[in-house]
Amino acid sequence: MAKFGVISFQTMTKIHRIFGSGLQINFNSKEENFNLYWDGFINSELGKIYQIIPWADLVRSFNLKRSQRGRPSIFSPEGKIALMILKQYTGLSDNLLLQRLNSDYQFQFFCGVTIPVENPLKNFKIISEIRTELGNNLDIQLSQKVLAQHWKPYINDTNVVLEDATCYETWMRYPTSVKLLWESNEWIYQHMKLINKQLKGRMPRNRYADQKTKYLSYSKTRKKSVKKTRKRIKSLLYLLEKMLGQIQEMEDKLPSIVSLPKMYYKRRSVIENVLQQQQDLYEGKKVKGQIVSIDKSYIRPIVRGKENKRVEFGAKANILQVDGINFIEYISFDAFNEGTRLVNSILTAQTLFNTKTRIVGADRIYATNANRRYCRENGIFTCFVRKGRAASDEPVREHVRAIINKERSTRMEGAFGTQKNYYTLNKVKARTKNNEILWIFFGIHTANATEIAKRKFNNEQVELKKAG
Repeated sequence: MAKFGVISFQTMTKIHRIFGSGLQINFNSKEENFNLYWDGFINSELGKIYQIIPWADLVRSFNLKRSQRGRPSIFSPEGKIALMILKQYTGLSDNLLLQRLNSDYQFQFFCGVTIPVENPLKNFKIISEIRTELGNNLDIQLSQKVLAQHWKPYINDTNVVLEDATCYETWMRYPTSVKLLWESNEWIYQHMKLINKQLKGRMPRNRYADQKTKYLSYSKTRKKSVKKTRKRIKSLLYLLEKMLGQIQEMEDKLPSIVSLPKMYYKRRSVIENVLQQQQDLYEGKKVKGQIVSIDKSYIRPIVRGKENKRVEFGAKANILQVDGINFIEYISFDAFNEGTRLVNSILTAQTLFNTKTRIVGADRIYATNANRRYCRENGIFTCFVRKGRAASDEPVREHVRAIINKERSTRMEGAFGTQKNYYTLNKVKARTKNNEILWIFFGIHTANATEIAKRKFNNEQVELKKAG
């Protein structure tokens, strides 16, 4: 038995057989055996996904162009999009993805690059820079139109639309008023010290050290009573208001030649809003657009009403599905009523596939009078519970509604689960608003591309059998 670092006799025998067998390993470069390596790539799952992506049209939808000035980019416009697909497909961090790209020839084929073994890429931040570039250029509806038209031969029943909403949560700690106020105080105090280095004076007096001790003691308490929590909030509100005044006085003393970065003023403005909102909440007032993170000030609490998770924090998306393939109809970090999006979803589906929608499956929240009227006037059958008198063929209609409901609940919930469990949409780890939306976009459509690739391969297999 191999135990505690000791290799057994049987294991040594296996090693000896491998190295004593004269096994021929091909160490030639992929340039020398390009066809061999390329065929291996094309026949892999990643290669099949590569074949069903409309690269040129997708690049145009992102408005990406090859720069004619300066040092040429390592990645072509197609390679930048491919890198984002790989990110969602593998679920690796930026650092690990770059390491894998350096060592895996299939990843290099997918991105259209050749990385020498002796000179690998080392700066993993290039991936986040590409993500930011694409996030600023993303036009969701235009890019989805490109994908829908290219995948249309593998999508059946384009006149049937299923619809539901979900929340793609962001990667952040669970927000509480005490945590948020303490993070704001901590940020202000650290920047007070930085500004004080420029002034070369004494730090203003405040109770930061005492409040830090009390906060740590409070955070270690298992059962936090309402009385203790309100006491902490009151103390932190007082401290934050005082330190904001002190840091403003320190800024006024800075020489005119010293300028603070724009990010500093942006973050300080967010903290001032946090102070005002938390004071209103402490006094029992209602707050609109509540900030729950000073790092991601665009995140809002989304009340979902689930049994195990009443509130979620992230982007809420209204998703339409056609034959198991999902598209974003609307996405926002603010809460919205998805029931008002049904007509827009039908119009979006008709635009994507250039077909008339005949059947719609949606949850009860979409069954408003306005939606029912629109569907009735346009000859669209829905799965909504009947209102009014029963038709002569009501048993048949009820049976069809049940089928549509079952299809919607199983396929759409299954699609959401697949995206979140296997395509990194369980917790979105991007750091900016545009990057989070881009992350969600590629997560959804990487899952779609994997499904379309399977369909294309299965169709080819069926055709080969018929030809044989």
